[in-house]
Amino acid sequence: MSNDLQTIPAHEQILHFPKGGKPSLANNEWLIWSGSQDEDGLPDLEHGKKNVLAPFSWWITHQTESDIQAKAKNARIGVWFAADEDILKHADLIEQGKTLWPVIAAHFPIFRDGRSFSTAALLRSHFQWTGEIRAIGDVLIDQLLQGARVGFDSFSLRPDQKTDVALKQFDLFSVTTQNSWRNKRSLLEA
Repeated sequence: MSNDLQTIPAHEQILHFPKGGKPSLANNEWLIWSGSQDEDGLPDLEHGKKNVLAPFSWWITHQTESDIQAKAKNARIGVWFAADEDILKHADLIEQGKTLWPVIAAHFPIFRDGRSFSTAALLRSHFQWTGEIRAIGDVLIDQLLQGARVGFDSFSLRPDQKTDVALKQFDLFSVTTQNSWRNKRSLLEA
Protein backbone atom coordinates (compact mmCIF):
# COMPACT_ATOMS: atom_id res chain seq x y z
CA MET A 1 0.00 0.00 0.00
CA SER A 2 1.49 3.33 -0.98
CA ASN A 3 2.29 5.91 1.68
CA ASP A 4 0.58 8.67 -0.29
CA LEU A 5 -2.78 6.87 -0.26
CA GLN A 6 -5.58 9.29 0.53
CA THR A 7 -7.55 7.99 3.49
CA ILE A 8 -9.95 9.37 6.06
CA PRO A 9 -8.32 9.17 9.50
CA ALA A 10 -9.90 6.75 11.93
CA HIS A 11 -9.26 5.36 15.38
CA GLU A 12 -7.51 1.97 15.51
CA GLN A 13 -10.53 0.54 17.29
CA ILE A 14 -14.18 0.49 16.27
CA LEU A 15 -16.91 0.95 18.83
CA HIS A 16 -19.69 -1.53 18.06
CA PHE A 17 -23.12 -1.06 19.62
CA PRO A 18 -25.49 -3.58 18.03
CA LYS A 19 -29.22 -3.18 18.46
CA GLY A 20 -30.19 -5.15 21.56
CA GLY A 21 -26.53 -5.61 22.54
CA LYS A 22 -23.85 -4.02 24.68
CA PRO A 23 -21.20 -1.63 23.38
CA SER A 24 -17.77 -3.16 22.76
CA LEU A 25 -14.48 -2.40 21.05
CA ALA A 26 -12.85 -4.30 18.20
CA ASN A 27 -9.82 -3.74 16.02
CA ASN A 28 -10.52 -1.61 12.98
CA GLU A 29 -9.91 -3.79 9.94
CA TRP A 30 -11.39 -1.29 7.47
CA LEU A 31 -9.39 1.29 5.55
CA ILE A 32 -11.52 4.33 4.75
CA TRP A 33 -10.36 5.27 1.28
CA SER A 34 -11.11 8.78 0.03
CA GLY A 35 -11.25 7.63 -3.59
CA SER A 36 -8.72 10.22 -4.66
CA GLN A 37 -8.69 11.08 -8.34
CA ASP A 38 -5.14 9.84 -8.90
CA GLU A 39 -6.15 6.22 -8.30
CA ASP A 40 -8.60 4.38 -10.50
CA GLY A 41 -8.70 1.08 -8.66
CA LEU A 42 -8.97 0.11 -5.04
CA PRO A 43 -5.85 0.47 -2.92
CA ASP A 44 -3.66 -2.60 -2.42
CA LEU A 45 -4.64 -4.12 0.91
CA GLU A 46 -2.10 -6.92 0.98
CA HIS A 47 0.08 -5.27 3.65
CA GLY A 48 -2.43 -3.16 5.52
CA LYS A 49 -6.05 -3.34 6.53
CA LYS A 50 -8.07 -6.33 5.33
CA ASN A 51 -11.05 -4.44 3.91
CA VAL A 52 -11.82 -1.12 2.29
CA LEU A 53 -14.67 1.35 2.58
CA ALA A 54 -14.86 3.09 -0.78
CA PRO A 55 -16.85 6.23 -1.59
CA PHE A 56 -20.29 5.45 -2.96
CA SER A 57 -19.61 7.91 -5.81
CA TRP A 58 -16.60 5.74 -6.79
CA TRP A 59 -18.70 2.56 -6.49
CA ILE A 60 -21.26 3.94 -8.95
CA THR A 61 -18.68 4.15 -11.74
CA HIS A 62 -16.55 1.06 -10.91
CA GLN A 63 -18.99 -1.53 -9.58
CA THR A 64 -19.10 -3.66 -12.75
CA GLU A 65 -15.34 -4.29 -12.96
CA SER A 66 -14.47 -7.96 -12.42
CA ASP A 67 -11.90 -7.43 -9.65
CA ILE A 68 -14.33 -5.19 -7.79
CA GLN A 69 -17.07 -7.82 -8.08
CA ALA A 70 -14.71 -10.51 -6.77
CA LYS A 71 -13.72 -8.44 -3.73
CA ALA A 72 -17.35 -7.50 -3.13
CA LYS A 73 -18.40 -11.15 -3.21
CA ASN A 74 -15.71 -11.89 -0.61
CA ALA A 75 -17.15 -9.14 1.65
CA ARG A 76 -13.99 -7.05 1.43
CA ILE A 77 -15.62 -3.87 0.12
CA GLY A 78 -18.09 -1.59 1.80
CA VAL A 79 -19.18 1.88 0.79
CA TRP A 80 -19.46 5.22 2.51
CA PHE A 81 -21.86 8.02 1.72
CA ALA A 82 -20.79 11.65 1.66
CA ALA A 83 -22.87 14.00 3.82
CA ASP A 84 -24.38 15.65 0.74
CA GLU A 85 -25.15 12.39 -1.10
CA ASP A 86 -28.78 11.91 -2.16
CA ILE A 87 -29.22 8.24 -1.26
CA LEU A 88 -32.86 8.16 -2.36
CA LYS A 89 -31.68 8.91 -5.91
CA HIS A 90 -29.74 5.62 -5.91
CA ALA A 91 -32.32 3.29 -4.37
CA ASP A 92 -31.65 0.47 -6.88
CA LEU A 93 -27.91 0.40 -6.17
CA ILE A 94 -28.49 0.45 -2.42
CA GLU A 95 -30.95 -2.45 -2.71
CA GLN A 96 -28.29 -4.43 -4.64
CA GLY A 97 -25.73 -3.46 -2.01
CA LYS A 98 -27.71 -5.27 0.69
CA THR A 99 -26.28 -8.53 -0.65
CA LEU A 100 -22.76 -7.20 -1.28
CA TRP A 101 -21.65 -4.74 1.38
CA PRO A 102 -20.93 -6.05 4.87
CA VAL A 103 -20.55 -2.47 6.12
CA ILE A 104 -21.85 0.85 4.92
CA ALA A 105 -20.84 4.15 6.44
CA ALA A 106 -21.95 7.74 6.55
CA HIS A 107 -19.27 10.41 6.62
CA PHE A 108 -19.20 13.38 8.97
CA PRO A 109 -16.89 15.91 7.26
CA ILE A 110 -16.96 18.03 10.43
CA PHE A 111 -18.62 17.28 13.76
CA ARG A 112 -21.17 20.09 13.43
CA ASP A 113 -22.49 18.79 10.09
CA GLY A 114 -25.36 16.48 11.02
CA ARG A 115 -26.56 15.43 7.57
CA SER A 116 -25.14 11.94 8.03
CA PHE A 117 -27.56 11.33 10.90
CA SER A 118 -30.32 11.59 8.28
CA THR A 119 -28.47 9.16 6.01
CA ALA A 120 -28.40 6.52 8.76
CA ALA A 121 -32.06 7.10 9.60
CA LEU A 122 -33.08 6.75 5.93
CA LEU A 123 -31.03 3.58 5.51
CA ARG A 124 -32.80 2.02 8.50
CA SER A 125 -36.34 3.27 7.83
CA HIS A 126 -36.67 3.63 4.06
CA PHE A 127 -34.29 0.88 2.93
CA GLN A 128 -34.76 -1.45 5.92
CA TRP A 129 -30.99 -1.87 6.09
CA THR A 130 -30.27 -4.52 8.72
CA GLY A 131 -26.50 -4.66 8.30
CA GLU A 132 -23.85 -2.55 9.96
CA ILE A 133 -23.99 1.23 9.55
CA ARG A 134 -20.81 2.96 10.67
CA ALA A 135 -20.23 6.63 11.45
CA ILE A 136 -16.89 7.79 9.98
CA GLY A 137 -14.97 11.03 9.70
CA ASP A 138 -15.02 13.72 12.37
CA VAL A 139 -16.89 11.50 14.84
CA LEU A 140 -16.69 12.68 18.43
CA ILE A 141 -17.79 11.04 21.66
CA ASP A 142 -20.52 13.70 21.97
CA GLN A 143 -22.27 12.28 18.88
CA LEU A 144 -22.53 8.65 19.98
CA LEU A 145 -25.93 8.71 21.72
CA GLN A 146 -27.61 10.58 18.87
CA GLY A 147 -25.97 8.33 16.31
CA ALA A 148 -27.08 5.18 18.11
CA ARG A 149 -30.66 6.46 18.26
CA VAL A 150 -30.98 7.13 14.51
CA GLY A 151 -29.44 3.89 13.25
CA PHE A 152 -25.66 3.76 13.61
CA ASP A 153 -24.45 0.56 15.23
CA SER A 154 -20.71 1.16 14.91
CA PHE A 155 -18.51 4.20 15.20
CA SER A 156 -15.09 4.92 13.77
CA LEU A 157 -14.08 7.67 16.15
CA ARG A 158 -11.66 10.43 15.30
CA PRO A 159 -8.17 9.19 16.32
CA ASP A 160 -7.85 11.59 19.29
CA GLN A 161 -11.02 10.33 21.03
CA LYS A 162 -10.71 8.13 24.13
CA THR A 163 -12.41 4.77 23.72
CA ASP A 164 -12.81 4.17 27.48
CA VAL A 165 -14.83 7.39 27.76
CA ALA A 166 -16.76 6.52 24.59
CA LEU A 167 -17.92 3.19 26.03
CA LYS A 168 -19.38 4.97 29.08
CA GLN A 169 -21.59 7.26 26.96
CA PHE A 170 -24.24 4.60 26.50
CA ASP A 171 -24.79 4.28 30.26
CA LEU A 172 -25.44 7.98 30.90
CA PHE A 173 -29.23 7.83 30.68
CA SER A 174 -31.64 5.11 31.75
CA VAL A 175 -34.77 6.85 30.40
CA THR A 176 -35.52 7.89 26.82
CA THR A 177 -38.33 10.30 26.01
CA GLN A 178 -38.55 9.62 22.28
CA ASN A 179 -38.87 6.53 20.13
CA SER A 180 -35.78 5.59 18.18
CA TRP A 181 -34.43 2.92 15.87
CA ARG A 182 -33.29 1.00 18.94
CA ASN A 183 -36.37 1.05 21.14
CA LYS A 184 -39.55 2.76 22.20
CA ARG A 185 -39.51 5.61 24.66
CA SER A 186 -39.55 4.85 28.37
CA LEU A 187 -42.93 4.82 30.08
CA LEU A 188 -42.80 6.84 33.25
CA GLU A 189 -45.19 6.07 36.04
CA ALA A 190 -46.76 8.96 37.94
